[in-house]
Amino acid sequence: MPTGEHSDRIVPPFGPLQGIRVLDSARVVAGPWASTYLGEFGAEIIHVEGPPFDYPFSDPTRTLPPLLPEGAPADQSVSESWVQYSRNKLSVGLDLKRPEGRGVFLDLIRKSDIWIESSRPGTYDGLELSDSTVHAVNPRLTIVHVSGFGQTGRPERVGAPSFDLIAQAYSGFLWLQGNPEPDPPMRSGTALNDTVTGLSAATAALMGYVHAQRTGVGQVVDVSQYEVFFTLLENLALDYFTRGVVRGRFGNAHPRLYPYNLVRAVDGWVVLAAATPASWSRLCALLKFTDPRFDDPTFRNTHRELVDPVIERFCASRTVEELERIGRENDTAISRVYRIDEIARDPHFQEREMFLQWHDPVAGPVKGAGVAPKFQSTPGGVWRGAPWLGQDNDTVLGQLLGYSPERIRALRDSGVLGEHPVTALTSAIAPFFVREGL
Repeated sequence: MPTGEHSDRIVPPFGPLQGIRVLDSARVVAGPWASTYLGEFGAEIIHVEGPPFDYPFSDPTRTLPPLLPEGAPADQSVSESWVQYSRNKLSVGLDLKRPEGRGVFLDLIRKSDIWIESSRPGTYDGLELSDSTVHAVNPRLTIVHVSGFGQTGRPERVGAPSFDLIAQAYSGFLWLQGNPEPDPPMRSGTALNDTVTGLSAATAALMGYVHAQRTGVGQVVDVSQYEVFFTLLENLALDYFTRGVVRGRFGNAHPRLYPYNLVRAVDGWVVLAAATPASWSRLCALLKFTDPRFDDPTFRNTHRELVDPVIERFCASRTVEELERIGRENDTAISRVYRIDEIARDPHFQEREMFLQWHDPVAGPVKGAGVAPKFQSTPGGVWRGAPWLGQDNDTVLGQLLGYSPERIRALRDSGVLGEHPVTALTSAIAPFFVREGL
């Protein structure tokens, strides 16, 4: 169904992806973030969660500390991660281990353009919801499987558990992070693999969707955490297969580009990048460094010890604000290393609307990261907070699937349909539809 033709859509129209419907049964970060990203640009996201429908829930992201509101009982709290990464979604609590639940799921499949899931390979086969079964009811569907090691390959890998840190290690990414041996590798300070894998899965989902629009035929997309990171490691593999180079860790330095480093200022840290001929020439003028041998990037890269002290002295006598100003005035790339409290006060972040306020149905009013990139005519935004489990059971099954109130009630009474409402006090804070940031 071409974009914009879902006449039964539930979410307000906005963004470049309005009219696309995504069924999301993924858990934790990578898979759910893929659908969240699509939802921030107008796609309708229906997030399906299985039992238990009460605390501690089936998706551990709901209960990952820290929790909001502070001081509330655990079963009436929500993780900050869930608040940020699950906004703009509709929630359906559905037991797929029950035949009736699988029937509802297939009805949702019929109404969807994309399905994203992140269980271990084979999980949905065991639920009698294999790719072939799903495609039999919706041949145009793009199916996106997100997993640690992929859907095929060595059985001992395919079936192994994976987390962000596992993917960082197995991909080769972790080996390159941190100071040289004998210091240990250093993981990324955030769940970088999970979020980048989510972006890759979202991109893949749209590629599959475009193909289905052109051909009328859907397909299966296999997104592996480790492969996403491996493809982002620049020329690492080429360097090895061509010259036998096993790249090591360089700390804050770059193995090939110089200057491209972290330097101490009077009151903090700055990064300085001048790796191209033009930028190196400007930096030399700024430092009053006149040795022509260093105009050769290979010579410069192998004689860093002669330049580093000059750069360090220049930065050590100035504040980060002075260095940024000098960089702007001399067209030289210098930036302080920003903390979140500095980011929160930064006027450029503010003018670019990278902070948004919205209502979360459990946490109440919150303020967090905005939406990027920016679309001129069809901007993304946040129309609602992250839903409590089963918040949209009646809306999705009644309005979208056309189920009668009696049928919905029977599914709820039998335990196929589940929900965990928030308290009346918290509910009063959070209206059902909020279109802030649009």
